[in-house]
Amino acid sequence: MKRGKFLDPPSDTSSPPRTPKRTHECSECGKSFARKSLLLTHRKLHVGSGSSEGLEGEKSSGKETKDLRSSPRLNPYKCEECDLCFGQKSSLVTHQKIHTGEKPYQCLECGIFFRKKCTLRNHERIHTGEKPYKCWECGKSFSQNSSLWIHEKIHAGIKSYKCFECGKCFTQSSGLRKHEKIHKGEKNEKCLECGKCFSRKCILMRHQKLHTGERPYECPECEKQFIYSYELQRHQKWHKGDLPHKCRECGKSFITPTHVQIHQRIHTGEKPYKCGECGKCFSQKQHLGRHQRFHTGEKPYKCVECGKCFIDKRGLSMHHKTHTGEKPQQCNDCGRFYSTTSALRSHVKIHTGEKNYKCLDCGRAFAHSSSFLSHSRIHTGEKPYKCSECDKCFSRRDSLVRHQRIHTGEKPYKCLECGKCFAHPTTLHTHTRNHTGK
Repeated sequence: MKRGKFLDPPSDTSSPPRTPKRTHECSECGKSFARKSLLLTHRKLHVGSGSSEGLEGEKSSGKETKDLRSSPRLNPYKCEECDLCFGQKSSLVTHQKIHTGEKPYQCLECGIFFRKKCTLRNHERIHTGEKPYKCWECGKSFSQNSSLWIHEKIHAGIKSYKCFECGKCFTQSSGLRKHEKIHKGEKNEKCLECGKCFSRKCILMRHQKLHTGERPYECPECEKQFIYSYELQRHQKWHKGDLPHKCRECGKSFITPTHVQIHQRIHTGEKPYKCGECGKCFSQKQHLGRHQRFHTGEKPYKCVECGKCFIDKRGLSMHHKTHTGEKPQQCNDCGRFYSTTSALRSHVKIHTGEKNYKCLDCGRAFAHSSSFLSHSRIHTGEKPYKCSECDKCFSRRDSLVRHQRIHTGEKPYKCLECGKCFAHPTTLHTHTRNHTGK
């Protein structure tokens, strides 16, 4: 193989190749390679990517290579459409099908047409599952020779595609193109449900599962469901007790060092994520994201049963139980059932009289932190919940939701006697007196 062609993957052949042997050894580090081109490219790690010294005369000069490729004597067959030249007449005939649009080779399985017979043979392996090209390093198999060639770069440590912005290198040009979108701020993939845009299709597909509620991976221990397999694998470590990273302050263990760093903000009081609307700070990025939905009114989590939307996954999960009727948590004092443990814990405080949250301004005590926070806004005058329609602000989220019904015309409270609907429960309660005579 000629030096300088390692970036262009070879065309596939119809017959499987022989298992390559490690016959090309690097004199610097002793690593062996199946192809000379991989060895020569690997040696750039030792001599520098822009140098040809120490390559034992294997690389011809760029000028000589260019002259050989462009020589009319070596490429006598010229395309009249685009002036490209070819060394063989058959290559010219194949090339001309690009201009004529001719695709004579058809797949009998799916009906797709191809210009080349070898391309059809490669495609047919999708249906047969045949993978004749095997990596001698790790044993992984591929349906196409070009895919094997790209995979071999991982073992050779070859990353030919470099980002000029940050210097990060990639094995494939597709990886570089995806990465460059980060610097350009390019977001071409749009969600049709909520209009949110993403830089990559795989991220869009992951996002769309929020709308569908699809969670195909279930934990056999606790029946908790996940969108992705890696989330399930990470969750199962909690059951196995595989938590190698420990907090030095309290001794609590976590799966990853990142989880430890986030947890330690409880001890340090650090809240690096600030809301641009109301100035409220949060210790975790996802908590900020959830909070900002109160300002924007965004509700990306949709119930597939009734179409009702929610701000977070927890709200959707709790709502699902209204359809199933599931209430597994029972109060030992009064026997009342609840759908979640958190709802049960909140209820139990009625019996115990527990009120741990005390207002320093007026001394009033509250059973729940949410009630305490809502109350404290009376003293601070804070109104973080803003209506997107008329810009009116409210101290409580439920007040905003109630107000927004003026704009939407929603009337969720229905009289069972006459069928009349109302926007607020108090209005319904007042109306029912007409029927009861109270």
